[in-house]
Amino acid sequence: MAKKSHPPREHVLGLPVPGRSSRASRELQDIAQRRKLTPSERAACGKESRKRAPRRGHASWVAASDRPDPVRLLEEQGAQRGPDLVPIRYGRMLASPFAFYRGGALIMASDLSSTPTSGLVAQTCGDAHLANFGLYMSPQRRLVFDINDFDETLPGPWEWDIKRLATSFEVAGRYRGLPEATRRSIVLACVRGYREAMAEMAAMRAIDVWYAHLDAELIRTGLSELNKRSARQVEEGLSKAAGKDSMRALTRLTQVVDGRPRFVSDPPLLVPADELLTGMQRKQYKGAIEAALRSYRSSLSNQNRYLYDIYRYREMARKVVGVGSVGTRAWVLLFVGRDNDDPLILQSKQAQASVLERFVGKSRFGNAGRRVVEGQRLMQSLSDVLLGWYHVIGFDGKPYDFYVRQLWDGKGSFDVEVMDESAWPAYAEMCAWVLARAHARTGDRIAIAAYLGPGDVFDRAIADFAEVYAEQNQRDYEALQAAVESGRVKAVMGV
Repeated sequence: MAKKSHPPREHVLGLPVPGRSSRASRELQDIAQRRKLTPSERAACGKESRKRAPRRGHASWVAASDRPDPVRLLEEQGAQRGPDLVPIRYGRMLASPFAFYRGGALIMASDLSSTPTSGLVAQTCGDAHLANFGLYMSPQRRLVFDINDFDETLPGPWEWDIKRLATSFEVAGRYRGLPEATRRSIVLACVRGYREAMAEMAAMRAIDVWYAHLDAELIRTGLSELNKRSARQVEEGLSKAAGKDSMRALTRLTQVVDGRPRFVSDPPLLVPADELLTGMQRKQYKGAIEAALRSYRSSLSNQNRYLYDIYRYREMARKVVGVGSVGTRAWVLLFVGRDNDDPLILQSKQAQASVLERFVGKSRFGNAGRRVVEGQRLMQSLSDVLLGWYHVIGFDGKPYDFYVRQLWDGKGSFDVEVMDESAWPAYAEMCAWVLARAHARTGDRIAIAAYLGPGDVFDRAIADFAEVYAEQNQRDYEALQAAVESGRVKAVMGV
């Protein structure tokens, strides 16, 4: 196979920018300058971008001869995580090729860095696979559907998000045993949904784009009309999400000890902080958590500080979450308001550098937790009012960044492992719509829509890419299996 070299970062984004430190902010400044043009001029910019990156060119994927070893990339991430939890991460990734895909954001980011891009940028999710979309409760107490994971968010090529999303449907479809023609129709529905949504956003007023969102009633309309089984699954998903709040978390995660709720101990998945700390660390614990909470409070808006100040901190526990996130430091924090029947449970999750940073440049935010929060606020239509961040020096003397959100606030998802096959195309379109809306808020929606065009050239190219890259994902999954079998890495299964 001929050697395929990786292009420089300037080529990836189409911007002649030297250096990396403030790359992301300069990309958004470029968007701001383009918005000063007339709509027709912006559309012309989008069409001109086709010369640099023909839409059909997105179809190809050929692994470079110097492609990084995927297991080594996972090991690099593992070196920065809790060593006792990394084997759980590998075990969860080995559950299926789709689970591996969920945990392989860095692998795919590395691969995407050598693919063509239009040079048009937006705030990206960075890990836009289908399981990172779901339900949550808006500040207006209505269930909405949106992107729900922003650990890797950063300004970058919008194409990377839609390629990761489309490929996730191909990979998941293979895991479910869907026929090839069915999988392709689902992927095409996803990309078509993105393209048509971007055209819709391009014709809208900016403020209408900003307020656009997908709520529960629209979800019912989009999924429930398919058949009785799909309708039942949708209603079950919405009902389950509506019932997930701090009271439910209190019931599931705590027990009453001496008249006070305390986190239960269920190692390694849920471990109260007291069980993890040494004698010296226990002495430092109170001051460290107080400093962290003061820093978090300062990241909230003034009105939301009033809400936060109603609650009193009680305790925290380590909680293992997700697939790709396993091994990063993640805590749940228990607060009470009026009494024990007025709980608030927050999740504090470690934020590290985005997997995109080594390819598009560092974030303009020095605190990685703030990077996550600011990206989430830009991309989501309606965000958690208690979303914030802080910086802390850990008990090991090392600095860590965290972001904070409510643990369960109407949080829910639609499980494609049990979802009726007839619902997949509509679900793919839902994911694509909210992704396009997120990109339209921060990118040049008129230029991107013009680049995509009214036909299905881009759709078919991405469907071809998804099929080929799913095969690469399978090979990488098997490489991790081989690494475990050889003893190179250790995996703990079923946890």
